[in-house]
Amino acid sequence: MSGFELFNSNSTPSPVGPYSTGVLLENGFLFLSGQISISNTGEIIGENTKEQTQNILENIKKILAEKNYTIQDIIKCTVYLKNINDFKYMNEVYEKFFNGHKPIRTTIEVSNLPKNALVEIEVICFRDGGMK
Repeated sequence: MSGFELFNSNSTPSPVGPYSTGVLLENGFLFLSGQISISNTGEIIGENTKEQTQNILENIKKILAEKNYTIQDIIKCTVYLKNINDFKYMNEVYEKFFNGHKPIRTTIEVSNLPKNALVEIEVICFRDGGMK
């Protein structure tokens, strides 16, 4: 297929369903599917929202690096929380991770997440030059 590349990560756990980890468009946009905090065996990593958020963000960083993107290329995040009262815990880790970079963001409380995760994060990135 021309114009875009669907891909799975080589450094993070595989998706938990029939979908790709991400799609890279030749115009420089990169979209990642929602990431939850799971191990290679499919088990949840982290007992609370802070731990799960940290693991998810580190995995996102690894996935981006595979495509030569960085967290500075993230322009939009969508965060799904099982409990909106955990917003402050997610936000504490999120702010430290982004270290002054402030992509636009939407945070939504949901009734449940795959594998009974506490948080899921998806990102959109952009970098001039696209697929290289």
